Amino acid sequence: MKNTILSNRLIKKLVLSFLSILLLAGTGYTIATIYFSNDYFYETTQRLHAHLAQDLIDEKFVDASPIDSLGNVNKALFGDIMHDMMAVNRAIEVYLLDIEGHVQYSVVLDHNAPETRQKKISLEPIDEFISTGGSLYILGEDPKDSSKKKVFSAAKFKKGGKEGYIYIILAGEDFLTTRNMLFSSYALKLGLGMSLLTLFFAALLGILSVWYLTKNLRELVYASKRFQDGDLNYRIKNASKSDLAGVTTTYNKMAETILEDIDKIKSLESLRTELIANISHDLRTPLSVIQGYIETLQIKDTELTKEQRIEYLKTINAGGERLKKLINQLFEYSKLEANQIKPKKEPFLISELANDIHRNYQVLAKQKKIKLKLEMNEGIPLVFGDISLVERAIQNLMDNALKFTPENGEVVVKIIAHEKDVEIIIKDSGPGIKKENQALIFERYRQMKTGQQKEGSGLGLAIVKKIMELHNASIRVFSGPNEGTAFSFSLPVHTTS
Repeated sequence: MKNTILSNRLIKKLVLSFLSILLLAGTGYTIATIYFSNDYFYETTQRLHAHLAQDLIDEKFVDASPIDSLGNVNKALFGDIMHDMMAVNRAIEVYLLDIEGHVQYSVVLDHNAPETRQKKISLEPIDEFISTGGSLYILGEDPKDSSKKKVFSAAKFKKGGKEGYIYIILAGEDFLTTRNMLFSSYALKLGLGMSLLTLFFAALLGILSVWYLTKNLRELVYASKRFQDGDLNYRIKNASKSDLAGVTTTYNKMAETILEDIDKIKSLESLRTELIANISHDLRTPLSVIQGYIETLQIKDTELTKEQRIEYLKTINAGGERLKKLINQLFEYSKLEANQIKPKKEPFLISELANDIHRNYQVLAKQKKIKLKLEMNEGIPLVFGDISLVERAIQNLMDNALKFTPENGEVVVKIIAHEKDVEIIIKDSGPGIKKENQALIFERYRQMKTGQQKEGSGLGLAIVKKIMELHNASIRVFSGPNEGTAFSFSLPVHTTS
């Protein structure tokens, strides 16, 4: 429900954003259209009447001069010109300029006013217009208001020893007043029409576009809902090709990770149940033995001989040692499993550690009638690791080897130096391990059936594996039925650089 609400809110926001953008774009388009259509109208008017001033000179100044020999303006001539021009186009205003650009005469000006005699038009746009033949869009000064720029036509004349310019404003004041009145209505209609059309098409396009653009988002919401409802195997199809590839692929990976974590939790729960059952069994056995012998001592204390009493006490002590070993291993493994043990790595001589372990296990090996050998070359280099953890790993491997090696068998410890590491191998002559069982022996509380009754918690090799993981190393096993078993791991050579 929440996902649907969020999705609807997002779609509404996207639609409103899209409508706002299109509305602003429509308003901008309307303003730009009005502005450029205005320029287009003026440029078209100028291009259409570009030669009007020259045509006027060629037609009207053949037999008459605009200025007589005394320097007076031929007002009658200009009256006829304006009459003819206004009959064709009432927007036109004709001005006579001297060679310096001063306004000499125009029927649209009040020449009795002092400011009229002082009017001067800039000749730069006029000369540019004449030089280009009217091919460029050029604005000139309005004689009525020099602050305004208007389209014009201009031509230079020479008549009766006089020179000057005919300057024609193509969109006069009366025309602009009428045009502005009509243009306001036109702009209102255009703006309103464009706004309505923009809103309509914006709404239509906005809804369709948002619906299309949020397709992948809706698929993501749907996948999340399916996952929430318990369909843990549902994934977004073609996630890497969608518009939200980063999000959809991340979702699929997240779903895979969650599913893997769930499987791990189930596996750990199953292993935990199995571990508790096995630990309970291993604890019950020595406890039962200890309890049984203690009860026997209590019941038959007066009937037992001294030798029997000593034997019973030895059995009780052995059971106690077994319990102590099991509890220590459980405690050690739990700390390794919880990452509570941090290795303190330092350089040390693996050869000295091997000699110490070989010497310490000689007595136990002789008791079990097993031959214990140490093989290594001279000059074994320093290795880098946690010496106490490495010693513990080798001890566990030695305990395992001595446990499964029969009488008159052999256990060999080999130290082999390589270029970048030193390999430690513990090999026994026991019954060996089948290939299909070799991957299981490092799992906690896994003991392979070899046909022999052997004690042990099943945590020794699991502890070795954890110690190797702390050293970024791996423990390898080489074995086969009736071929003995060899365990091998390597430690990096210590370098001074």
